[in-house]
Amino acid sequence: MAPSRKFFVGGNWKMNGRKNNLGELINTLNAAKVPADTEVVCAPPTAYIDFARQKLDHKIAVAAQNCYKVANGAFTGEISPGMIKDCGATWVVLGHSERRHADAGNGRVRTLVSLSLLLLPQGIDATWSSFNGRQGSVGHRHSFPRETAGYLLPVHPSTCDLCPTDNVKDWGKVVLAYEPVWAIGTGKTATPQQAQEVHEKLRGWLKSNISDAVAQSTRIIYGGSVTGATCKELASQPDVDGFLVGGASLKPEFVDIINAKQ
Repeated sequence: MAPSRKFFVGGNWKMNGRKNNLGELINTLNAAKVPADTEVVCAPPTAYIDFARQKLDHKIAVAAQNCYKVANGAFTGEISPGMIKDCGATWVVLGHSERRHADAGNGRVRTLVSLSLLLLPQGIDATWSSFNGRQGSVGHRHSFPRETAGYLLPVHPSTCDLCPTDNVKDWGKVVLAYEPVWAIGTGKTATPQQAQEVHEKLRGWLKSNISDAVAQSTRIIYGGSVTGATCKELASQPDVDGFLVGGASLKPEFVDIINAKQ
């Protein structure tokens, strides 16, 4: 990992927890040592954003798990970037594979990227790839750079050419997460070599299509059944800049993952 890229660990609590057990988790996190060179963000369920922000030590930032594409309006059940910020959260997860059934493909996520970056100080874009359902093989050589970037950037309707500058004006506010669908919640983790290969390819795509400066500075994190047992070797890879953690972020071992680079 380049010295200019601060290690990033995100905890995605998904639709889990109640105030009592989340309070216990928060107490554990508050007591944990967070290295100065590591940024930590937790994404509670929408109902608990305000609760988490009030209880968590400010060494840990708070994220929303999703947001809607407009600032206000008659959209029952949705949450806007302005509402997220008003609750004290400073990040938002966009484009997670578990949201695809509701978010109707790439177009909505691209709109959300622009809106969330406008109204929130930071923004995570959690990209995904099924890799044709393969396990044990990255299988990304032709599809991954285009498929991944599609959840963040506009695609020309006739040629599918990516137009990266249309939606993302400040890449310093974006963290990309590579999350193979076959590894999310399955207990199967990409090998460090597989993760490094994909991250290196994605960084190469950023260099070719955006700029070398963006490629070198943008953090690309790995997600998919990361645990205290697998985090250190994954974190040792030069292009793995951190993690987006699901189930393990609800357990004490999340502290070990936060300290994976130490």
